[in-house]
Amino acid sequence: MHHLLLSWAAAALLAVAASASSAPPAAPALVVLDVEIVDEHHNPATLADQQRRLAEAGVQLRRELADAGVYRVVDSAPAAALVERLRSQQEYLYRCDDCADQVGRALGARLVMTAWVQKVSELILNVNLQIRDVDTGRLVLAKSADMRGNRDESWRRALHFLVRDIAEKRARDPGYGL
Repeated sequence: MHHLLLSWAAAALLAVAASASSAPPAAPALVVLDVEIVDEHHNPATLADQQRRLAEAGVQLRRELADAGVYRVVDSAPAAALVERLRSQQEYLYRCDDCADQVGRALGARLVMTAWVQKVSELILNVNLQIRDVDTGRLVLAKSADMRGNRDESWRRALHFLVRDIAEKRARDPGYGL
């Protein structure tokens, strides 16, 4: 009986160890900086909508990335003062790798995403994102999607496509975007 109990206990421990080792790895921490825009047209008729879309784009990116489970999105609010200081020194944070690294380090996240929309015209725009590894300084992901029309739906669809593409590629390759 004692031998049977020991065998059962050993089997239970092996089952726990096996399930722990097969558990999916925790989603890596990612800071998503606010979406920026490169717009040389400065069309006053679309400026207010464009600013609203930028804010909504950041919210959508954070929500969809978290919902997809590919990253654990870190709240960037505790680094707001640092981000504002860096914005006062740089025209665009997406062009400042060290800025992204500073924000990531301040928030204890290994990965930082910068995103921006390039507005060629009211008809032709593209949304870009890149993720940097703060520890290595390496660019681990760069993606872009074209949009047709400076409309809410175009922006939402382009961002959704990018997040869905990241999630699908991560499902096939667990190291994708890391």
